[in-house]
Amino acid sequence: MQPRRKAGAPDSRGGQFAAQVPADSGIVQLDEPAWPAVDYLEAHWTPSDPMMSHRQRLANSGAFRYAIPAIISKLDPVVSDDLLTSADEVCGEMAAFDAESASWGIPFSSVLLRSESASSSQIENLTASARQIALAALGSGSGPESNATMIARNTDALRAAINLASQISPITTRAMHEQLNGGDDPANAGQFRAEPVWIGGRSPVTAAYVAPPHTEVEPLIADLCIFARRTDIQPMVQAAIAHAQFETIHPFTDGNGRTGRALVSAILRHRGVSRQMTVPISSGLLSDTESYFAALKSYRDGDTAPIIESFAEAGHRAIVNARILRDDVAEVRNQVLATAERRTKNLTAMADLCASEPAFTAVMATERGIPAPSAYRILERLQESGIVKGERVIRGVRAWSVPGLTSALDRFAERAGRRTFSQG
Repeated sequence: MQPRRKAGAPDSRGGQFAAQVPADSGIVQLDEPAWPAVDYLEAHWTPSDPMMSHRQRLANSGAFRYAIPAIISKLDPVVSDDLLTSADEVCGEMAAFDAESASWGIPFSSVLLRSESASSSQIENLTASARQIALAALGSGSGPESNATMIARNTDALRAAINLASQISPITTRAMHEQLNGGDDPANAGQFRAEPVWIGGRSPVTAAYVAPPHTEVEPLIADLCIFARRTDIQPMVQAAIAHAQFETIHPFTDGNGRTGRALVSAILRHRGVSRQMTVPISSGLLSDTESYFAALKSYRDGDTAPIIESFAEAGHRAIVNARILRDDVAEVRNQVLATAERRTKNLTAMADLCASEPAFTAVMATERGIPAPSAYRILERLQESGIVKGERVIRGVRAWSVPGLTSALDRFAERAGRRTFSQG
């Protein structure tokens, strides 16, 4: 495969990309059953960044290798019996956890969606408190590039992934990324990249990994989506491999990790592993990101076992952590209900709101069917008891946060970052 960029043409990443490979080489369909390692071709890079010193220019000039991922849509992963059993077990845990949720009487799905968003963002070193994220979702972020705002947008990307789970395609993949607002590159939100990307280093010469040329992104993503829609592969195996292939392609200029983990949620929903909730896989990955990134590298070397094992272990940890969070959320709801002797329809609706939205406005309360006068009366009582906290006016509307829920989410995040934690 030869990159379609004109040899010597300037690139917006600050250099010139000159192909040094035969024009007739190309991505081919592989027939062998074993999972193929990523192939590499060679090209040459000449920096054009005027801010580089002479020494930096020399260090970042020369030959480099860029990836040629295999076409995987018709490949069948070969997985050991032990690993397949582990994948089956965690899918069973997820399905049981999901089925149990119908009888809990608490609005837990939106809380888990938020926790998965925060954990996925934290893998990318984007951190903020649950209160900051919740207020940013209402429009009070400190700026368009604040961590809290970007994490709040990741929640929208996850929600889009779940809503589009039955239609996984290049179009819906771009829609997930658009909801993320392009990560650090909002100008290209929802658009496949039109330039080279690499991981680490200041140029592809010094990078740890150089993704395939942008001209190959769309066909590779189309192939990946076919693989992701299949129903003849163990679901966790399928999700792990699809995620690793997505990160290998690196189809966007930024936000690939968060979009790729949103794709995992879409696949698990598509396969029926989770029908009600988004299992926070990223919270399980957080405890050992070093192994997670190493597993992605192993995938590029043709070894699928580490990424499958990483996801299976992450799924198990996520369920344990989510059960603790569920109990904390139920306690918040019970505290609201305990503020009055009679459990009215309006009070129950407010309890559900406080147990699902870490911050909300009066408008959100009325959207739950609570008349405005009743909403304000209940909120005044809840504020006096410390269950809700009055926040500053956001976009002309009064807002409240729920300290019990934001604290529960922050504790969830703290547990997710530990190698070990106990339940209850």
